[in-house]
Amino acid sequence: MPATTTLPAANDHFISLELAIEMTTRYRENRESILATNYQDKDILALSETFSKDAVTTLLAVGDCAAMRIYYGMDAAEKVHAILVPVNAVNEDILPEISILEDEPVILEEGLRCPPSCPPPSDLNN
Repeated sequence: MPATTTLPAANDHFISLELAIEMTTRYRENRESILATNYQDKDILALSETFSKDAVTTLLAVGDCAAMRIYYGMDAAEKVHAILVPVNAVNEDILPEISILEDEPVILEEGLRCPPSCPPPSDLNN
């Protein structure tokens, strides 16, 4: 895949509540059927993950952070998780050295994963 050094414009991210409802509904309806049979009914794909504002603010405050990227990873129990990293102005991940020091860039995971810990009902998760 070709790499790009261009970040999306801020106004490219906004969608209507109607479109968000349509997209989250489609995902909920299809999240099991898109998996191979041996992965179905194991909550491999989360419905959502919740991250604290303080953790996200810390990530966005890293050095020359211009954006945030979400990767998807899989834990040892084969559950998919969002992994958030800061990104600089030329679209490069800002990553810590392997030996993590306290003042190095941060990587977020450990979101509150639904299921099993789901938020109260809303238009996006009913």
